[in-house]
Amino acid sequence: MIEHFFNCPHCWENQFKLIDPSIINQCFIEDCEVCCNPLEFTIATQDNNLVSFDVNSIEQ
Repeated sequence: MIEHFFNCPHCWENQFKLIDPSIINQCFIEDCEVCCNPLEFTIATQDNNLVSFDVNSIEQ
């Protein structure tokens, strides 16, 4: 697992996400653990390394 830190685009709290590097391209929606607003994650890995990590707010 890869641990990656990011700031929530809603509340700006620093958080971390555990990423499974065996899944090359990932796109999923989860709620922020602090403010509970929805976040869209787009993640890419290659050779067990994190290539890109994007987190965007989903406006309600």
